[in-house]
Amino acid sequence: MKILVIGSGAREHSLCYAIKRSSLTSALYAMPGNYGISEIAKCININIGDFEKIYEFINSNLIELVVVGPEEPLVNGIVNFLLDKNIKVFGPNKFAAQLEGSKGFMKDLCKQNNIPTATYEKFSDLETAMKYLENQSFPIVIKANGLAAGKGVTIAEDKKTAKDALQDIFNGKFGPEMDVVIEEFMDGEEASYFVCCDGKDFISLESAQDHKRIGENDEGPNTGGMGAYSPAPIFTDEIKQQVDKEIIKPTLNALAELGHPYKGVLYAGLMIQNNHAKLVEYNIRFGDPECQVLMLRMKSDIVELMLECIDGKIKRNTLNWENDYCATVVMASDGYPGQFEKRTEIKGLDKISKDDSLQIFHASTIKEEGKVLANGGRVLSVTGKASSLSEALNKTYLEINKIDWPKGYYRRDIGQKGLR
Repeated sequence: MKILVIGSGAREHSLCYAIKRSSLTSALYAMPGNYGISEIAKCININIGDFEKIYEFINSNLIELVVVGPEEPLVNGIVNFLLDKNIKVFGPNKFAAQLEGSKGFMKDLCKQNNIPTATYEKFSDLETAMKYLENQSFPIVIKANGLAAGKGVTIAEDKKTAKDALQDIFNGKFGPEMDVVIEEFMDGEEASYFVCCDGKDFISLESAQDHKRIGENDEGPNTGGMGAYSPAPIFTDEIKQQVDKEIIKPTLNALAELGHPYKGVLYAGLMIQNNHAKLVEYNIRFGDPECQVLMLRMKSDIVELMLECIDGKIKRNTLNWENDYCATVVMASDGYPGQFEKRTEIKGLDKISKDDSLQIFHASTIKEEGKVLANGGRVLSVTGKASSLSEALNKTYLEINKIDWPKGYYRRDIGQKGLR
């Protein structure tokens, strides 16, 4: 099959890595891709928001399957657009994509279906939201009600921080005309759980745990993710059964009853305390950096699974995984998630031998005049696999030490929660 992966991050690089290994793949394209992806797929420089141009490329190149990596085109309806033109596409339709695109939609669906999650209120103006804060206890969670690239969430320890977060959202820091969801703070440990859905049934992927904060010991502002490991020891079989029964199944049943059955990957961000999970949020695509560790561990054919989801008939009960641990550490431009310098040179990548237990997935790199340059905030995901989590982490950090990038930054404590 000729397959097109839409996106340009390390998530899409890891998806390309897994898709390339499928016996069904005859040609692989990425749009727009990045330098790392260009080593295994043909990169096409078309804006992923321009659906007509994307279709022109698909049509003229006889693409048989489209895999959508990032959330924005999904929320904007690319699946509906391509399905109307009889193109096979992996991902949820525009209505179902509201699970991520609208925090309010997701929270309302949880309330209507008794899905365990934090109590919340929605606000469409600053004054009412400010008044609500006056009678709340802290910490409290302030969320921009829309897509904010993982950065529109503030855990406010005090009233001033909460008010500043509200001001930022209503002043358009994360996008125009966003509402706000204010939630109770849930204590516990976070985990990420992924399932693939065919509109009726679902199959569980593995669990993972990511590290959202920029600083070590989980301090500082939120980022898109600074590292991850899989599986997550805290996500036990008992918790999985509870999540499947109380969170995943009611969500999928509700969407089917609304006439919009969910197809694609569904990512539940969970808060686990006292051996019980509550839903923090849904994402409608693979997480980044969790996708990187999942794709390095997956033994089953990812393309076969995607086609089964699209066709509405998952044929298997379980997937095959490497019986290993996998860890990824994100290397970011120094200063991220704030201001950072672009086009800084990265040396030493040629010293790293990549194989099925060690990969470097590129997020935002370009190559000019023989030099590899960082061109964004999160830049590389160095990903290692071994028989234990400590070995996987050691392998990953050993390879990072070979990379010569003075303008780069990474956390040195990824995976410590899992080791504990």
